[in-house]
Amino acid sequence: MQPIYAILWTEISIGTKIYLYRDENLFTSGRKFICIGTEIYLYQDENLMAETTLKQKTAKGLFWGGFGSAAQQVIGLGFGIYFARMLTPSDYGMIGLLSIFSGIAGTLVNAGFSTALINRRNVTHRDYNAVFWFSFSMSLFLYIVLFFASPLIAAFFKKPELTALSRVMFLSFCFGGAGMVSYTILFRQLKTKQLATIEATSLLVACFIGMTLVMNGFTYWAIAIQSIIYISLAVVLRMIVARWTPTLHFDFSPLKEMLPFSVKLLFTGIFAQINANVFSVLLGKFYSITDVGNYSQGQKWMSMGHAFINTMISYVTQPVLAQVNDERNRQIKVLRKLIRFGAFVSFPMMLGLAFAGREFIVIAIGEKWLPAVPFLQLFCVWGAAGFLWTLYTNLICTQGKSNIHMYVSITVGLLQLTVVLSLYPLGIYPMVAGYIFMYFTGLLIWHYFANKLIGLRLREVLSDTLPYLGISLVCFGITRLLTANVHNIYLLFTLKIMISGLLYVAILRISKSVIFRECVEFFNAAAKQQVGK
Repeated sequence: MQPIYAILWTEISIGTKIYLYRDENLFTSGRKFICIGTEIYLYQDENLMAETTLKQKTAKGLFWGGFGSAAQQVIGLGFGIYFARMLTPSDYGMIGLLSIFSGIAGTLVNAGFSTALINRRNVTHRDYNAVFWFSFSMSLFLYIVLFFASPLIAAFFKKPELTALSRVMFLSFCFGGAGMVSYTILFRQLKTKQLATIEATSLLVACFIGMTLVMNGFTYWAIAIQSIIYISLAVVLRMIVARWTPTLHFDFSPLKEMLPFSVKLLFTGIFAQINANVFSVLLGKFYSITDVGNYSQGQKWMSMGHAFINTMISYVTQPVLAQVNDERNRQIKVLRKLIRFGAFVSFPMMLGLAFAGREFIVIAIGEKWLPAVPFLQLFCVWGAAGFLWTLYTNLICTQGKSNIHMYVSITVGLLQLTVVLSLYPLGIYPMVAGYIFMYFTGLLIWHYFANKLIGLRLREVLSDTLPYLGISLVCFGITRLLTANVHNIYLLFTLKIMISGLLYVAILRISKSVIFRECVEFFNAAAKQQVGK
């Protein structure tokens, strides 16, 4: 790779810089140039240029996905603390009881067509238009059905208040159906910066409105209205940024081509929603609504940390893997890079949240939420490895194997339901522990198919992840010993974060971690670029 030096004669402008060249045929000889940082490089091999461009796209996608997710989590953290202090476990329990219905309806509205569009090589306005009108029509139909079914839902849980609440809550998937196509367009184009900005802005506005409602005594209604505002505002902003509008041409024939792929994702999604929300139904029916609230609160704080990692990875995995779908070696290389990055971020963050979970809950939302701590810690154990689930499922989708996606998801879901029902007599915590354990069993099944499809070996995954897991556990172990005699909860929480964080960074520096070095270099380059502007 040879740098091009400014000499004489031909003038060419690249970015904001002007270069002079003696040989003006240099740029007509079929060779390529690319700007990396402040250097201009000349390539004869177009694949090398494509590799560098793909790497830059992935890095930017991870950066903006992470930045946007971090912004959302900070906003959610601040307002979530306020809401949790002002509201009760039963208020959150009321919302949790309806999550399974909203989740299944949202899956039916999507019907797997969003993923089908993302993985298509060429997508036309006709394809987008067909998916839009299907999603919008389905959302209206389902809302009407659930509107009239609301009294039955309330009777099942013996909560008359659920009739009115559900009729308002179910508006969310109607708005979501209208915005699915605009999201897909931005996602396909790797517009992670725009998506991140939209999500953070929508959440901020919705949280301010929700806080105002809480201050005026709206209790669980504040959470419901906040959710609707967040979804509807995000839909409007995405439609504006995507610059796409539907036309009144009702041609659903493109759906036939996508149906064999999407229908499997549809059944998978429905089963996943049932499986993910089974605890809310069981706890609401056989235990108390307070138990539902504590469970929901513990899962919520884990989900916020997990969403930060998951959003970063989800924003880039499918589009990037789809670009190298025909090149197995490059696909393995890209996937392993994402695995290492996920382990580098996920293990210290999620296991750290479990490590300092008790202090975090007490400081943030008060001692009344202490029963939520075991739920938080149990889910964090799964959250630490959850990024692998995301990577595997996205890989399966980019290979067009939605049948595998469906069969594995249903198999794992059935195993989880079996374990939950078997452990039901032992109490809530054994049920949750068994449920989470089956997720790890599912990872082995996903890996089996990843190995069959692209040749990714288990020992490669272990070599990419175990070092970061080991370093994280060592850091937490040392920190626990150093803070054993600290009893002030605020000081203990601060020391746990600072000591373990510093140890983690120090060990990565000493061990010369490539991922750590590349992350530091990327952020330094981004900072210099901003200063230069």
